[in-house]
Amino acid sequence: MKINHNMSATIANKRLLASDRSLSASVERLSTGLKINRASDDAAGMAISSKMKTQIRGLNQASQNASDGISVLDTADGALTEVHSMLQRMRELSVQAANNATYTPEDLEAIQAEISSLRDEIDRISKDTEFNKKKLLDGSLDQRIYPDNRGITRMDISDAVSPNKYVIDIGADATHAQVAGTRKIPAGAVITAAEEGTVSINGVDVKVSEGQTFDEVYEKMREAAELGEVNLLVVGDMTDQTGTPENEGYVPTPVANGGNLVFLSDEYGSSTEMKINCDNPDLAAFLGIAAGDNMSVGTDVEVTIPDDTATFSSGFDSQRTILTDGNYVTITSRNGFEMKFEVTPDTNGRVNLEVTDIGTMTLQIGANENQTVDVRIPEVSARTLYIDKVNVCTITGAGRAITSFDKAIAKVSEVRSSIGAYQNRMDYAVSSLDGTELNMTQALSRIEDLDMAEEMTEYTKYNVLTQAATSVLAQANDLPQQVLQLMQ
Repeated sequence: MKINHNMSATIANKRLLASDRSLSASVERLSTGLKINRASDDAAGMAISSKMKTQIRGLNQASQNASDGISVLDTADGALTEVHSMLQRMRELSVQAANNATYTPEDLEAIQAEISSLRDEIDRISKDTEFNKKKLLDGSLDQRIYPDNRGITRMDISDAVSPNKYVIDIGADATHAQVAGTRKIPAGAVITAAEEGTVSINGVDVKVSEGQTFDEVYEKMREAAELGEVNLLVVGDMTDQTGTPENEGYVPTPVANGGNLVFLSDEYGSSTEMKINCDNPDLAAFLGIAAGDNMSVGTDVEVTIPDDTATFSSGFDSQRTILTDGNYVTITSRNGFEMKFEVTPDTNGRVNLEVTDIGTMTLQIGANENQTVDVRIPEVSARTLYIDKVNVCTITGAGRAITSFDKAIAKVSEVRSSIGAYQNRMDYAVSSLDGTELNMTQALSRIEDLDMAEEMTEYTKYNVLTQAATSVLAQANDLPQQVLQLMQ
């Protein structure tokens, strides 16, 4: 027997310490409900769970982002619903004004006043609709197009048009169909008996009689021109101070000084045709036009896309198609690519268009970088809907307004459809994000969460071992006392 080294007590003490450590760890796990409370518990599990926690929190925030995006889109769609309603009302008023046989000029002006008021409200909605002080319908959330020529206006592109530089060549302007008089008519001129006759403007006849003044003849011809979708102007040089009244949408005023008659079709393009006929050579000479038929046809703007070379690219797909209608150009290609714009008079030569995604609303709908959706909401104002100049005070103006409102309604429908598609996409994104977050949380739970029943078994085991080790240690410490009995 030895008294300097009590090996039994030492062994029992070490076992007690080990059991106590295990018991303490078990108590910690039971109190937190987690298997991993420090890196030493499971180094690999700690690294994996930390990364998963990052993803889970990112997915949760992305889901909130998508839900916020839906709220933004709901706000825009609500405003566009009212724009739709106003456009429907404006079209209804245009149809009413087109039946102007039953309305006085004052009635038509009242109808026009309501249309103008609704148009102003559309502009106000376009300017003031916002979400959290962020404008939605003023064009600030649309792609930006930068032409290097001011003659390119009213540009509109589809979502499939990617940011890039695009190049077009404009060879010729669009023109009106035009018949111009060659004789300056003196102020105060009166029709003589020899000059009596009939002038036909696109099939609408005007009877000119002896004794009528030029102002009276001009007024009758202006009304006929309006029915024939033609503008009638009197053009003279500035030294004569000749007026230049245009009939469309305005109350006519007499021309004080002489000038040349000019018949001009309302629309640009090769689809416009004008026919002026005069059955009396003397009347034709008085008006400054040729006797018989005077035919004229307008032309469309000429647009081409330069061929690609080793050092230059137009930016367009090789399968593009160019359609011109008057001074409007539409370029389409595969995969929904569409670019529309208006070419103003006297625009020619090479034009560079740069499309950027500056301005689009970006929604972060993923937990990682570049998991975004760019949302485009174009400007929806009277100007971009091409209804800023509608005037229903004339038959032609009312008819043209109906067509303009049809196109505006179709445009707003297209924008709302696009917004609806974004909303559906966000709904699906929220569902997907929530599902991914749920699955990842379940995986994290398997790594971190404690099986309480299993751990209670471990706790009971270590608790018993600790108590047993304590008892054995007490007995081992009594062994050296037995040496004293040998020494008695």
